[in-house]
Amino acid sequence: MHSRRRFLSRVGLTPFLLQARGLLAQSGTDVTSLGISAASALMRNGELSPLELTEAYLQRIVQFEDSINAYIYVGQDAALEQARVLTEELARGQWRGPLHGIPLGLKDNIDTAGIPTTAANAMLEHRIPEVDAPVWTRLASNGAVLLGKLNMHEFAYGGTSSISHVGPVHNPWNLERIPGGSSGGSAAAVAARLCCAALGTDTLASIRLPAAYCGVSGLKATHGLCSIRGIIPVAESLDHVGPLARSVDDCAVLLQILAGYDPLDPVSIEAPVAAYLEALQRPVRGLRIGIPRVPYYERLQPDIEVAMNEALRLLERLTGSLRDVVLPDAGNFVPLLAESYVWHKPWLDDPSNHHFYHASTLERILAAGKTPAEDYIRAQQGMEVARNQIAAVFSNVDVLVTPTTPGLPELISGAQLAEANTAEASTRNTAPFNLYGIPTISLPCGFSASGLPIGLQISSARLDEAALFALAAAWQRETDWHLRRPANL
Repeated sequence: MHSRRRFLSRVGLTPFLLQARGLLAQSGTDVTSLGISAASALMRNGELSPLELTEAYLQRIVQFEDSINAYIYVGQDAALEQARVLTEELARGQWRGPLHGIPLGLKDNIDTAGIPTTAANAMLEHRIPEVDAPVWTRLASNGAVLLGKLNMHEFAYGGTSSISHVGPVHNPWNLERIPGGSSGGSAAAVAARLCCAALGTDTLASIRLPAAYCGVSGLKATHGLCSIRGIIPVAESLDHVGPLARSVDDCAVLLQILAGYDPLDPVSIEAPVAAYLEALQRPVRGLRIGIPRVPYYERLQPDIEVAMNEALRLLERLTGSLRDVVLPDAGNFVPLLAESYVWHKPWLDDPSNHHFYHASTLERILAAGKTPAEDYIRAQQGMEVARNQIAAVFSNVDVLVTPTTPGLPELISGAQLAEANTAEASTRNTAPFNLYGIPTISLPCGFSASGLPIGLQISSARLDEAALFALAAAWQRETDWHLRRPANL
């Protein structure tokens, strides 16, 4: 907390105010065009109120939600009341920090007290938690406004977000395409400006895949750095929670608040929280970039290969240092999915509940429950060895750069049928970094000839989010891909 406030006081509000006023001039005073820092600067300066900003987002939800289907639940009245309280606090000179009055969305597997949390499954339609997940407690206490709960792939068990009891999420760049998953609603809502930023979860790809497909920034930090307690799990050994936002700067603002030890979370780690906002300003000349060509750059769709070649030329110009590296075998994640069965078992013990699950979800979870103990133990051991071995790679490089995905988002019409066959291909470049447990971010780096976003993935050593933020921020200062917006939205 202290490092965040020290940074803000040092740089002052002037750069953010100038940015905010410039964006508003370009967008015809549409305040939903602002990122977190720019909106926060206007609110601290008295030129915008939390209530005005919240109302603007709620109006966009009314206007565009039917075509995107990003939300499962919209809490209009509660959001407006939160915003009124926060507006009154600002009028009295009370400021909670850079999230004061910022409207956010939460993936619908993150518990919220008094609000349904369903993980996009009809069986849980009336499941109303009594306690907030710690990540939402942190954001709310820092002044965030909750707009609602975001649509997702059922139980976070897939990469399309086409399997949901409220229907598929649509990609704002092409409504016939998937947004990726499982945090598809989170990414689509950010891209369509239906919230200022959002939280998603990531077990194998579920923040970074939709970030790439929807043209936004999506971060998973070091495994265990952010609490996953109060989140419906897939596999705690691999699960992460993190931000999807307009920019890497906004991701840093959110991580500064989200990061911290939770003694009641079995995978939480006790580690110092770095000054992520200050890392955004670090010079990157001489930063050593590792390029793992195999398999990450193999069998790429042509548009992605072109975009990555251009990206590497720019990154080499910025840092002066690209080198090929070979990454260790990441291990086998499949036996680790047995952890998901523990959460689902009380529901699945009653066969009358089986029909609530999509067939592909049910099949995978039941199969996970049949994992032999020795396979699970070997997978855990393999994962720990991989985490030891990846640490050695970073003795020779500071960051790794890959395409986020080898392909582009598919059509919604074929997504459910193809779900089982495409999951492995779409997560090829993302899943290893969950097994390694290291920080990874996806950033926009171009568009296909058909206008679909392409993602660039940057990874750094365990607990070295600073290196990742430095390069990601330098990338976005040199490019404008993250500033592009879908047409007609």
